[in-house]
Amino acid sequence: MADRPPRRIPEATVARLPLYYRALLEMAEQRIPTVSSERLAEMAGVNAAKVRKDFSYLGSYGTRGVGYDVEYLLFQISRELGLTQDWPVVIVGIGNLGAALANYRGFSARGFRIVALVDADPAKCGMEVGGLAVEPLIDLPRIVAERHVAIGIIATPASAAQEVAELLVSAGVTSVLNFAPTVIAVPPGVSLRKVDLSIELQILSFYQQRRDEAEGGRVALGGMS
Repeated sequence: MADRPPRRIPEATVARLPLYYRALLEMAEQRIPTVSSERLAEMAGVNAAKVRKDFSYLGSYGTRGVGYDVEYLLFQISRELGLTQDWPVVIVGIGNLGAALANYRGFSARGFRIVALVDADPAKCGMEVGGLAVEPLIDLPRIVAERHVAIGIIATPASAAQEVAELLVSAGVTSVLNFAPTVIAVPPGVSLRKVDLSIELQILSFYQQRRDEAEGGRVALGGMS
């Protein structure tokens, strides 16, 4: 019998699945057996109707008056996100950020195994970071082929990011996570995600400024009384 095609899950739902997964992990660690859509929505920062709709794409509808089984939901989300598989990862650019990523132990617990650290600086090659020796950028095609790298993380300066992306793609990597503070282009068929810390800080700055302005307004009104 032919395999059934995978269910189509909207991108917005996929983006929320890691939020649910993190919340469910916390509950599993506390040995909480079931959770309502309202409680999960509160923890994930969405509304309960959206939680129920998202889980319907997974084929999970919960039980009225009981909620969702935490362990089963964890299993379902892990399977959909591919966390039950082993994904070999290479980090390119072993500066402060790249080294911090290499030393982070949370990746392996989620199925992401750092198999190589690569840098263009000869002075860094041979250094040990996170239990791995830094290797030269020129060896990237061989590293990708021999270690079956599935995901490439770019942690280089902005000026080098596009070139590194092209090297990763030409070596056969089809999933790229870009931490460099610049926009890069990849060909169709390659998945690209960007983490821009400066943008996140600017968004926080916006809300902080609003709070400060509101607080200043309250102080001024209080002074008039």
